[in-house]
Amino acid sequence: MRITTEQNDISSVLFSEEQIEERVNQLAKQLTADYEGKDPLMICVLKGASFFYADLCRSMKCRLFMDFIAVSSYGMNARSTGVVRIIKDLDKNITDRHVVIVEDIIDSGLTLKYLKELLSARKPASIKTICLLDKITQHKCEIKPDYCGFSMPDHFVVGYGLDYSDYYRNLPYIGILKPETYQ
Repeated sequence: MRITTEQNDISSVLFSEEQIEERVNQLAKQLTADYEGKDPLMICVLKGASFFYADLCRSMKCRLFMDFIAVSSYGMNARSTGVVRIIKDLDKNITDRHVVIVEDIIDSGLTLKYLKELLSARKPASIKTICLLDKITQHKCEIKPDYCGFSMPDHFVVGYGLDYSDYYRNLPYIGILKPETYQ
C-alpha cells in the first residue's frame, strides 16, 4: 500500500474501515426495525456526515426520504466555536414527519442541540438523532444521541467524512490526526 502525505499525518487508526462498516450495518438494522412503516426523513448534516449518511441509508431496509442541511460551527478551527450558522437549509417540509438527524460527531454538543431545537420548532411527528462518533467528555450541554456508532476519547479525528481544513475526508477509516498537523 502506498503511503500518502495525508496518511503520514495520522498517528493511529481509531476505527478501521471494517469496524465502521460493521457498526453502520448494525445501526441500519436497528433503524430499519424502529422506523418500519414510518417513512423516516433522514437529514444529513453536511459535509462531515455524508459518508456515514450514504452508507447508513443504503443499508436501511425500509422506505425513507433524504434531505440535507449544512451548518458551520468549526470554521478553520480544531474545536467547535459554539456559534452555529445555517449554510443550507432543508428542502422538505418536516411537519408531521418522522425525522432522523444524522451527524458525524458530537463534540461540544452545541451544534446538535441547536439543530434539534431548530427542527423541533417545525413540528415533526418525532425527531431522533444518530451520530457516528460521540466525545462524551467534551459535551458543553445536555445532549445524548438516540443512536450512536462509537463513543470515543478526546482526540482530533479525521477520515470517513471528517476533515481538518477540508482535507482527509476520503480516508476509509477514522484516524487520529497528529497534533503538529493542526496546531
